Amino acid sequence: MNKNTICLWYDHDAEAAARFYAEVFPDTAVAAVHKAPSNYPGGKAGQVLTVEFTVLGIPCLGLNGGDVFKQTEAFSFQVATEDQEETDRYWNAIVGNGGQESACGWCKDKWGLSWQITPRVLSEAMTQGGEVAKRVFAAMMEMGKIDVAKIEAAVRGEA
Repeated sequence: MNKNTICLWYDHDAEAAARFYAEVFPDTAVAAVHKAPSNYPGGKAGQVLTVEFTVLGIPCLGLNGGDVFKQTEAFSFQVATEDQEETDRYWNAIVGNGGQESACGWCKDKWGLSWQITPRVLSEAMTQGGEVAKRVFAAMMEMGKIDVAKIEAAVRGEA
């Protein structure tokens, strides 16, 4: 067992979520599915209770805890992408599978988990500070899914 594992609460679909993530992201896999030995507040004996999986190499445990708690934007996975194609692939997979778009590169999967699909060009420009960061930040604030070409134009001062 890992020293530190992210535990993600699902109503009852931890296994479906983990398998979806494994289809979408590299270095992502379902390691084990554990069934409840007896009834519990979120379910019954024999139902999937926990799912061990990784997301982009990060160890996670999906817990089917029922509808007591909901995901919020206070936790999100931030996924660094190399180009528009990779950005589009992840964004479209999440949003196209019952998720929803948000602003500034954020989206939410159908289980309510938030994702920041962030091209490296955006992160690198923001760390430059000064006028470059101001231009890039202003461009980003107008976006849902990040448009790499528009970020690059803002870096050059063309936006």
